[in-house]
Amino acid sequence: MIHINKVGAITSVTVRTLRYYDKIGLLKPASQTEGGHRLYTNEEIKKLQEIQFLKKIGFTLQEIKNMLASNEWDWSNSLKNQLTFVLKEQENLKKIELALRELIHGIAIEGEENWMAIQKIMQLSSKDKEIQQYYRESVFKDREIELWEKLPNMTSDRPGSLEWIALIGQLKLYMKDGPTTPKVQNIIRRMEEKRLEEFEGEDEVLDKLWELRMSPNQSEKLGLYPIDQDVLEFMDQAYAVFMAEKDNT
Repeated sequence: MIHINKVGAITSVTVRTLRYYDKIGLLKPASQTEGGHRLYTNEEIKKLQEIQFLKKIGFTLQEIKNMLASNEWDWSNSLKNQLTFVLKEQENLKKIELALRELIHGIAIEGEENWMAIQKIMQLSSKDKEIQQYYRESVFKDREIELWEKLPNMTSDRPGSLEWIALIGQLKLYMKDGPTTPKVQNIIRRMEEKRLEEFEGEDEVLDKLWELRMSPNQSEKLGLYPIDQDVLEFMDQAYAVFMAEKDNT
């Protein structure tokens, strides 16, 4: 016989949990000491390991109790149902992950206006994704769709996307200084470097995308994060200054 304290030590299951399993009839001890301490045999230890395994793959204690109590339990069907449940949960968790990334990146763009980012993400999430996809496919050619997939987006954790988001946030922070200031021009210079690194030779498509981005209505239809119009216009002005200086050198 194995004392309850030793069972807890060798299985990493707490004594409190073992007492609870006994209380609900999931795992009864083989016997008790005169002092009332629970005692277990290797048979109960084996059943405890089965319980812990089934818990690990997501079954509830009541489900486990029913499964272990029945000699005719349909294990195959139960496991298939559990797999379906787990896959659905993974899908839901992925949606939550993407929503959290959008919020974090939105706050990076909006700066101190955290609530503004939350409102914008709520606005985006209320739109029909299938309609947005259909609209994109009607606006872009196949080659343009391929390029679209490479663009920075608010749900990505790619370093390239994260840097674009950070640059837009910095640009918004320095708008009060004007488009010609060194800080702003340094940001635009880095944006231009990234454009050349990632999209060199795609000027025609990028011009089309920028024209669509500059239209609040088109941006909404495409499902783009709603960057404030004054920020986009400031970026456009700062880029014009950068190109003019580049042409003069």
